[in-house]
Amino acid sequence: MYEKITPPQVGSPITFKDGEPIVPDNPIIPFIRGDGTGIDLWPASERVFDAAVKQAYGDTRKISWFKVYAGDEACEMYGTYQYLPEDTLAAIREFGVAIKGPLTTPIGGGIRSLNVALRQIFDLYACVRPCTYYQGTPSPHKNPEKLDVIVYRENTEDIYLGIEWKQGSEICDRLIKLLNEDLIPATPEHGTKQIPLDAGIGIKPISKHGSQRLVRRAMQHALRLPKAKQLVTLVHKGNIMKYTEGAFRDWGYELVTSEFRMECVTERESWILSNKEGNPDLTIEENAREIDPGYESMTPDKQDAICGEVKAVLEAIWDSHGNGQWKEKVMVNDRIADSIFQQIQTRPNEYSILATMNLNGDYLSDAAAAIAGGLGMAPGANIGDSSAIFEATHGTAPKHAGRDRVNPGSVILSGVMMLEYMGWQEAAELIKKGMAAAIAGGEVTYDLARLMEPPVDPPLKCSEFAEAIIRHF
Repeated sequence: MYEKITPPQVGSPITFKDGEPIVPDNPIIPFIRGDGTGIDLWPASERVFDAAVKQAYGDTRKISWFKVYAGDEACEMYGTYQYLPEDTLAAIREFGVAIKGPLTTPIGGGIRSLNVALRQIFDLYACVRPCTYYQGTPSPHKNPEKLDVIVYRENTEDIYLGIEWKQGSEICDRLIKLLNEDLIPATPEHGTKQIPLDAGIGIKPISKHGSQRLVRRAMQHALRLPKAKQLVTLVHKGNIMKYTEGAFRDWGYELVTSEFRMECVTERESWILSNKEGNPDLTIEENAREIDPGYESMTPDKQDAICGEVKAVLEAIWDSHGNGQWKEKVMVNDRIADSIFQQIQTRPNEYSILATMNLNGDYLSDAAAAIAGGLGMAPGANIGDSSAIFEATHGTAPKHAGRDRVNPGSVILSGVMMLEYMGWQEAAELIKKGMAAAIAGGEVTYDLARLMEPPVDPPLKCSEFAEAIIRHF
C-alpha cells in the first residue's frame, strides 16, 4: 500500500462515526516532523506527549507514532516537487488523526500552500484555534488574562478557495466583459458600477452547507463548556457583503434555532423574553419599541415586521425559554468583523467561541494569538467528519533550525488539542498544568525569555523546555 514508509506493527487506526472519533487505547497516529525548526520541535513535543500519556494511564494507553513526510523533507525522500506524496495522504486516510509541524510554502510544483491543500483534500472544514493566556507569558496587552476565546474558522470556502484570474489574462478579460456588459446591468441594485478593465478577479463562494456545518461544530463545542462560557458569536461583514457574509450570519441563526432550539437562545430573543419578564403586561408593540430603538422612525411595514418577530418568539419559546429559563441556554449573537477585532482587545471577557468565515478567521485568530503571547504559543486543529490534523500555527524559521532553541509551545499545545479530541483529557490536563507552571516560573525559551521583565538569562533550550513541562506535571 505504501511506497517508502511502513506503519508501526502495533496499534490500531482511529475511526469515525457520525463525525466523531472512535479511539482505541493504542492508536497509530501519523506525524509530519515539519520543515526548518521542525527538526527541533518534534522530538521535544513527542517527549512531552509520551510522558503525559504514560503518567496519566500507565501501560493501559500508548500512542504508536508513524512518521510520514511533507514539505522539503518529502522532496528529499520522494523527489523534486513531491511536497505532498501519496504515501502521506494514504496514511492520514487510513489512521484518521495526524499532527504536523510547520511546513514551507512550496516554490513551484503547483501547490500554493501545503496547509490549504491538506484542508481541502480531507475536507477539514473547521479550523479551531483556542487563544488562552498562560500566566507569565509576555504580552503587549495590559490584561491578556481576560482573553479566553476559541476561533472556529471555516476552512474550505471564501477567498481561500483560490479561484482567481490574473489581470490581463484571456479568461479575466472575458469575465470582466461579461460582468460589465451583461450581468451587472441586469441587476438593478448594482446601479452603474463597473469593474476596472485592468483588474484581477477573485471569487468569494460562501455556501449554506459550508456555513452551517461550521456553526454546528461551534455549537457542539459550546455545549461542552462551563455555563459561563456558553456563548457563540457569528463574525461577519454582512452589512456590506449581504449575500455572502450576511448569508453566513443568517444561515448560522437558522441552524442554531432549528437543530439546537432547546439548547440555545439568540441575543435578540433574550431581549424579547427579558422585556416580557420585567413587565408581564408589556404589549407586543411596546416590546418591539424596546428591542429596536429606531422603531419610531421605521416605515409601517418594518414596524409590522418587528412586531411580528416579537409575537413569533413569544409564541414559539416562551414556555421553554421564558421566566429566566433562557439564562441557562447557549447564547448566540453576531458581531461585525471589524468591531470584533476591537472588542477582543477592549472587552475580551465578553466572548467565548467566535464562528467565522475563512479570511476573517485567519486574521482574527492571529490577532487573538498575539494578545495571548504570539504564534509560538498558538495551537491549531483542522477537523472534518472523517479525519483531523493538528498543527503548529507558526512558520518554519529555517535560520534557527538545528540549534535547539525555538519554542515548541505551538506544537505541544496542538497535541493537547489532539488529546482532548481523542477524549484523553487527563493527559491533556497534565501538559497544560506543566506548561503553565514552567512559564510562571520563568523556565522558557529565548523568544519568551527576552520579553520578560526582567529578561530571563540564560533561557532554556527547546529540549529543556519540554523537560521543564514534564517536571511540572
